[in-house]
Amino acid sequence: MLNLFARSRPSSYESTALYDQNTFYAALDRDLSHCQSELVIESPFITASRMNVLLPIFEKMRRRNVRISINTRNPLEHDGDYIRQAQESIILLQNMGVKVLYTTKHHRKLVIVDRRISYEGSLNILSFTDSCEIMRRIVSDVIANDLYNYLGLRRYNKEMKNERL
Repeated sequence: MLNLFARSRPSSYESTALYDQNTFYAALDRDLSHCQSELVIESPFITASRMNVLLPIFEKMRRRNVRISINTRNPLEHDGDYIRQAQESIILLQNMGVKVLYTTKHHRKLVIVDRRISYEGSLNILSFTDSCEIMRRIVSDVIANDLYNYLGLRRYNKEMKNERL
């Protein structure tokens, strides 16, 4: 059973910074352009307008053989046109080799870059349009790996490897 009140091992971080809705994507773009091996994004919503900006970046990353995993809500949990936008975006992502996972009632907004840089906050990374948001960027392999493990991605990746054997 997961103990939400358990403390992680003490760790220091190299740096931390706060971003708002106006400054977040420039910081994220810099990190994505330097990403060498793996990107994880958790964002409950996906819209066509935001994906039009992010897809070319993801395509460049995939050409560099960066593994990309996205965890989001099942499109059928959305309303109206958001269902279609999410479905179409997910198809484009999957066609370029992005792993797309679904979590029911998903609401986390996270990014992990190369298990070294993480972002946490309130901004829906794959759908943001116009609201007041905050994201914290933390450079720490300890914190990024703690977050990665908390999300169960290490276990998921082992299961996927075993299924392919």
